[in-house]
Amino acid sequence: MELNIGLTPEQLKGSVDLLTKVLANANVLYTKTRNYHWNVVSSDFKELHTLFQEQYEQMAESIDEIAERIRTLGSKAIGTHQEFTKHATLQEFPGEYPDAKTMVGNLLRDHESLIREMREDVKKCEQEFEDKSTADFISQLQQTHEKNAWMLRSYLS
Repeated sequence: MELNIGLTPEQLKGSVDLLTKVLANANVLYTKTRNYHWNVVSSDFKELHTLFQEQYEQMAESIDEIAERIRTLGSKAIGTHQEFTKHATLQEFPGEYPDAKTMVGNLLRDHESLIREMREDVKKCEQEFEDKSTADFISQLQQTHEKNAWMLRSYLS
């Protein structure tokens, strides 16, 4: 059955394309954070191990919400590593196991990158696609990344 929620097919496609990138980036960052959780070595091991776990668990919930938002807009959500890599703007670095401080810095840079992208995504959703609901949804995700970035930045200070 065709979706009839007041958005044109072009507007829906625009919002779904943005959400697909958000979903891909969330999966890349989730995997990187989980990798760092497993492989961190530091005198602050317990604190970082716990922080990374808290962040990847929160991201797992967000990933589900993003995929469900895509489904709500009438599209299929991507779900394979190959698709995530294709649509993500974040980079992975296979086989690299940096020191704890570099791990924190890498995650901080990724969160800040996503925050900047999401600011632009919110504008596009509101102005180009007239989809305030998706703009609000992305804005809420952005706030979570801002909080995670603050925690990581505080560790490095």
